[in-house]
Amino acid sequence: MDKKHYDQLNETTYTEILLNGLSVTLLPKNEFHKTYGLFTTKYGSIDNQFVPRKGNQLTRVPDGIAHFLEHKMFEKKDGDVFNVFGKLGASANAFTSFTQTSYLFSSTTNIKENIETLLNFVQEPYFTKETVDKEKGIIAQEIQMYEDEPDWRLFFGILGNLYPKHPVHIDIAGTVDSITDITAELLYESYNTFYHPSNMNLFVVGKMDPEEMMALIKSNQAKKSFSEVTEIERYFPEEKIADINPFDSIRMTVKRPKSIIGIKGVGQVPEGKKALIYKITMDLLLALLVGPTSDNYLRLYDSGVIDDSFSHDFSLERTFYFADIAGDTKDPEMFSTAIKEILLTAKMSPELNREHLVLIKKRMIGQVLQSLNSLEYIANQYSQQNYGETTLFDLVPIIEAITLNQIKKIAEEFMQESHMSVFHILPKGDEKA
Repeated sequence: MDKKHYDQLNETTYTEILLNGLSVTLLPKNEFHKTYGLFTTKYGSIDNQFVPRKGNQLTRVPDGIAHFLEHKMFEKKDGDVFNVFGKLGASANAFTSFTQTSYLFSSTTNIKENIETLLNFVQEPYFTKETVDKEKGIIAQEIQMYEDEPDWRLFFGILGNLYPKHPVHIDIAGTVDSITDITAELLYESYNTFYHPSNMNLFVVGKMDPEEMMALIKSNQAKKSFSEVTEIERYFPEEKIADINPFDSIRMTVKRPKSIIGIKGVGQVPEGKKALIYKITMDLLLALLVGPTSDNYLRLYDSGVIDDSFSHDFSLERTFYFADIAGDTKDPEMFSTAIKEILLTAKMSPELNREHLVLIKKRMIGQVLQSLNSLEYIANQYSQQNYGETTLFDLVPIIEAITLNQIKKIAEEFMQESHMSVFHILPKGDEKA
């Protein structure tokens, strides 16, 4: 095992890549009574075009199949895996994002048995026509529920504007029509391609002996046979700046209009440590420009243009990265115009000063340190990361090292009007909104 100690935070991780390619990371925290396990495959909703394992031709699978597969993994020939975890005193769940699918449990008892259950059920697929057809109705209801959720529609509205070709604009669960085309055969094809141990990682954090835990995991994996490790070939359509739709809107049953401004990252997506530095720099920039400590925020709040729903975020995943700023507002045109003006003049903004940066850094570091008390946060951050050997335990020194000049440079490069788009949700029946 590769042992790495982080002196600043007094944390130690144990990492090993097993013979079958599975990456395992253990983080003992014996002051906790709970243990949390997260088993993740790098397979998400955007991976809808790929060359199947043992195949040689590109295939296009129905939208939403990664999420559908996640649902079906819990149902086995002899019953529901949730019941097995329940009898072992564990709480289990799973989630699918744009780029990954994760299965998890947390428990204070029967940790070894729960680890074995997690590994076994994810590595033993069971799909039939009958169980697949039954699931379609359940997921269709879930899709329809999200279609009625204004904030969900707002987010995917801006993604549709920014990424009209890239599959990130497609709802993670797919559509009611797309899931009707999912079959047991397609689920097995996707599973066999993306659920190989070499495309997966296991993270366990909490009360444990790392030597015993790693031995348990290695013994479990040694009993199973897997195909040879091969590179997964995925396909994503090329997009140009000219493809961005600068504006769109829809009407829904909402009391107040909603507005969101998106800024699309253009060019190669940063990787490894550079990706983490880039993300933190963008987070600092947005906090300086429109965070609650900024004069911009106070001015817009006092004038009623924004309210407590106001938020900003920056996402960086494999194959795409973008920023979004959103909120409910009395005047969506005034909202989007004001935010765009702030962004387009970001480099010269008086908000970008050393005193303000010191304040924002202290707040960010405080939030990071507080979050490290959550086993769930630690595990989820590890599973989502695309930062090479750099981890969340490197966050504090990275935050401390970022300079004002770095922030101004990224503001100049990223905040381009041609990379921006606006999406509004307007109240039904209010044509003047």
